[in-house]
Amino acid sequence: MGKVVAQANMSLDGYVAKQDNTIGGLFDWLQNGEVEMPTPAGDFAIHLTPQSAEHLRHWMSSLGALVCGRTLFEVADGWQGRHTLDVPVVVVTHQVPTEWVAAHPDAPFTFVTDGVEAAVAHAQTLAGDRVVAVTGGTIARQCLDLGLLDEVAVDLVPIVMGEGNRPFFGKLSADEVALGNPTVCVQGDRVTHLVFPVER
Repeated sequence: MGKVVAQANMSLDGYVAKQDNTIGGLFDWLQNGEVEMPTPAGDFAIHLTPQSAEHLRHWMSSLGALVCGRTLFEVADGWQGRHTLDVPVVVVTHQVPTEWVAAHPDAPFTFVTDGVEAAVAHAQTLAGDRVVAVTGGTIARQCLDLGLLDEVAVDLVPIVMGEGNRPFFGKLSADEVALGNPTVCVQGDRVTHLVFPVER
């Protein structure tokens, strides 16, 4: 099985979205460089510094599946049935959105109603030896609490939000969780790409 990695664009004070779930300037770095890259789904192009472009190419080529919660799915409007990263998406939810499923019969989306652990296991089946990315703070927190994460990948943006809808992980069941020293530290333009191993 491939690694399970929690990934987020994060402000300097730890937020992944504003109070109203908008993202502010957290993704502005995707248009800060001279290297043009189409997204895997081809829905738009990003423009990165060479350093960020190399980092993101590696990340996108390693990705096999994505796990998210229902809130992120709703905020993103289900990515119109095809995620920008063009990988299968597993959504943790209490109830399958049957109307959405009927309206998007070819969408590579799976809705899992029996918890995060089952969702990650299904995503690993889809991804094989490639990475399963976990996005959304609530799902990432549950994965960390359950010991499911191998790494935490943060695109750290030099913005201080002051407040947001929640910090990346939110309130953990443990007092604290120690991560290893970063295995990746790449400086882009108004972003620093960091990858930390989860110590077990």
